Amino acid sequence: MEALMVEKRRVEKSLDDEQRFVFDSSVDHEGRVPRRASTGCWKASLFIVAIEFSERLCYFGLATNLIIYLTTVLHQELKTAAKNVNYWSGVTTVMPLIGGFIADAYLGRFSTVIVSTLIYIGGLLLLTMSQIVPRLKPCDPVTCGRSLRLHEVIFFLAMYLISLGTGGHKPSLESFGADQFDDNHDEERRKKMSFFNWWNFALCSGLILGVTVFVYVQDRVGWWQADFTLTATMALSLVIFLAGRPFYRYRKPEGSPFRPMLQVVAAAVAKRHLPLPSDARELCEVPRTQTTSKRLLCHTNKLRFLDKAAIIEHKDDEAATAAAGIQNPWRLATVTQVEELKLVLSMVPIWVTVLPFGICVAQTNTFFVKQGSVMDRQIGNGFIIPAASLFSLAALGMVTSVTFYDRMLVPFLRRVTGDERGVSILRRIGIGMAITTAGMISAALVERKRLKVAEKEGTVAVSMSVFWLAPQFMIVGVGDGFALVGLQEYFYDQVPDSMRSLGIAFYLSVLGVSNFISSFLIIVVDRVTSRGGRGSWFAKELNKSRLDLFYWLLAIIGTLNLCCYVFLARRYSYKKVQQSRVGVIDSSEDDV
Repeated sequence: MEALMVEKRRVEKSLDDEQRFVFDSSVDHEGRVPRRASTGCWKASLFIVAIEFSERLCYFGLATNLIIYLTTVLHQELKTAAKNVNYWSGVTTVMPLIGGFIADAYLGRFSTVIVSTLIYIGGLLLLTMSQIVPRLKPCDPVTCGRSLRLHEVIFFLAMYLISLGTGGHKPSLESFGADQFDDNHDEERRKKMSFFNWWNFALCSGLILGVTVFVYVQDRVGWWQADFTLTATMALSLVIFLAGRPFYRYRKPEGSPFRPMLQVVAAAVAKRHLPLPSDARELCEVPRTQTTSKRLLCHTNKLRFLDKAAIIEHKDDEAATAAAGIQNPWRLATVTQVEELKLVLSMVPIWVTVLPFGICVAQTNTFFVKQGSVMDRQIGNGFIIPAASLFSLAALGMVTSVTFYDRMLVPFLRRVTGDERGVSILRRIGIGMAITTAGMISAALVERKRLKVAEKEGTVAVSMSVFWLAPQFMIVGVGDGFALVGLQEYFYDQVPDSMRSLGIAFYLSVLGVSNFISSFLIIVVDRVTSRGGRGSWFAKELNKSRLDLFYWLLAIIGTLNLCCYVFLARRYSYKKVQQSRVGVIDSSEDDV
């Protein structure tokens, strides 16, 4: 029994220093100490999913109706309001790059979630005050005799404070949730694949509630009542998240993840004149016999120049060289450090080629919603659907595709191919990009029909049913179920283990940068199409605009870009793990 206790202490000490695991008090028939029950990861994730549900409810309850607020309350022109929505969405989804870096390097993911959620709640409180305080709340300048400028300043200050909170919340929370599943445990690794699907199921559930119930409250009851309820909901979710502390696994921050990469570049440049050894096993790596908290990566033949950073210069005294390498990491790097840099560099082309997909997605909460506002939204006995509630159709499409993918498609493909993932990550993303491009074609056809009806009737609001927009929302939602979930898994799984919060931030930055590009594209198209006295594609009145041509432009860009994506994806090689605490494994995937 004493020997078993000694073995237990040895195993606990050799576990990954980044994680805290909960152990059972028993041992198995081979004398090994088992990890906590695999169901524990799901228990922990439930608390984490709860706060994600609330955050997405708040975010989409504000974001999808933002263009309506800007055009009806602040009286901004359509193109100005669309650009402001894109700017805010862009900042909100780019800020996670900063939040993810802070979480990975300094605060840790759990602490970053707490701090960022408090900032988020602060923004919601300020937003509520801007609707309640007499000197701040909006009014008609003609009747109240004062400017909307002060309200506008406070309103945007609150919205960008929410962006700041989202910047730390989104990358830290999602990666913290995925951390609850151990990559070195077969059952938990498979569960983590489902985790991203069900994470997005919860996300869409919050989205649907936000764009239906809360948007209706904004339109029919009052903006401040909706803002107050969202603030209370977010505060309650923070309490629930804190209640799950005993169940969580934690990762300690490791310092800047970019420092080792800079050291690899510096070492490779310093040894640029040295010849590469013919056998990669001669390069520097942590010995297999040495205990390490880091998963080691297999050597690859891409970007061979960087391999020079791992060349051992004094082979006659390898031990001394290794010691010198530890003292001077700017001169000697390990194969794993080199491969981590290769991983990040190889992700850049993929990141670039998914930006047009993000531009298409950006239209759903701007022009799609504005189209719905001038169509017949009445159902039943006078009930009018809020225009922003149409976004729930996209969420419904996403929920449907995620459920179909996780419960039907993947199990079927696992039986057919024998691959535990069923469909490779990049193939899944490519399918989503193709579906989203089809959504732009649908949007162009429907908008052309709407313009013909508007021309015939000669009115701003047309009699055409708003449900004509259902196909484009649903198609884009189905595309999101493939592409967005795939991007989450790709950027979490393929980055170095120490950068996983940043990995989620890279995924979010796709949407953020795409929003900025969408705004820039609107400016360029507006200037080009308005030359020579011609009517701009983005006129003050929606019925005089040509959004159908803009959607066709996006469809053409998406199709050409998809060809580039397929070319790059077929040549992409996935992360390959050399060894772990439990033995040698290979986590590579089949190429697209």
